[in-house]
Amino acid sequence: MSQLLVAARKFRNGDVSIAADVAGPEHGPPVILQHGGGQTRASWGAAVTEGARRGFRMIALDLRGHGDSDWSATGDYSLDAYASDIEAVARTLPSAPFVVGASLGGHGALLHQGEGGRARGLVLVDVAPRLEPDGAARVRGFMQARPDGFESLEEAADAVAAYLPHRPRPKDVSGLAKNLRLSPDGRYRWHWDPAMFNETRQPEAERLEAAARALTTPAMLVRGRLSDVVSAQGARAFLEMAPHAEFVDIADADHMVAGDRNDAFNDAVFSFLEKHR
Repeated sequence: MSQLLVAARKFRNGDVSIAADVAGPEHGPPVILQHGGGQTRASWGAAVTEGARRGFRMIALDLRGHGDSDWSATGDYSLDAYASDIEAVARTLPSAPFVVGASLGGHGALLHQGEGGRARGLVLVDVAPRLEPDGAARVRGFMQARPDGFESLEEAADAVAAYLPHRPRPKDVSGLAKNLRLSPDGRYRWHWDPAMFNETRQPEAERLEAAARALTTPAMLVRGRLSDVVSAQGARAFLEMAPHAEFVDIADADHMVAGDRNDAFNDAVFSFLEKHR
């Protein structure tokens, strides 16, 4: 039973410390979980404990600039940096990991594996090389909307409810505290570095497409059927780039698939991991 306990751990990549929750047998097949932009490692719900129960070594990371991980002193929030962080963690493990990446974390994971990173398989969660511009802009707009923060957790919960109208607003909003930090001025701000938006990125679509075509490990795309970020056409395009990849379309789930339909998400992901373990 002790293997099901979740323990906090730190990994290092150069001058950046990466926070993680770790559970499961030490020599079980490792699984690195990479959340989406603006989230923290808490976004995976019951996936960490479910994976540990199944004998996987689960490692849920806070992306650099998020949660309890360091903010980059140089403001490096490029996809190369996120891919490099995965590789730094992978190199500490006794065997190559599966990587499960959602949204921004998924793009970093795709780049990592498609460009020769140490890995045994990839799960992309509602992310693909080709995204819908309006959906991606909606996500970015929400993240940038309140630089002044919130007066209370209740006010933050109202903002989330407006952003995710398909999801019931929770009566108990205390769980939001994991995604917010209380600033010295008494206001709650999201737990990420605003400097992420200072990153001037060159168009990454062609490079991500090349990474998809270069995949040799088992791969799967999990899409939320209600998503406005990855369309059915975007999913088909990815499957043409990586013909060996598997695909699951989860009903009643939006872009944040694990949060919307955690049981269906776990069923899909762990069926894939068990098949290729």
